[in-house]
Amino acid sequence: MSTTTIRLPQELKKRIARAAERAGTTAHGFILEAIAEKAQQEELRAEFQDTAERRYAGIVASGKTVPWSEMRRYLERRVAGKKTVRPKLRVLAR
Repeated sequence: MSTTTIRLPQELKKRIARAAERAGTTAHGFILEAIAEKAQQEELRAEFQDTAERRYAGIVASGKTVPWSEMRRYLERRVAGKKTVRPKLRVLAR
């Protein structure tokens, strides 16, 4: 483990101490958990962005997609447990 110094404004330090106490942990533990959660959130956001970009590239490459109104209707029927047929791919409107 390594050491990193973080300079906190006094008011933030007090808020962290109060929040840590309510959470039943130390200020140090609270800060570590907050940093880990923020790092995980950023990793998930980056993964989501990468997936979206790959999928969009696939749409552009194939030139085909499904209109949102049809996809939404399909998904709503699936969620409701109703039998439904997948929407057909169509040429991407440009």
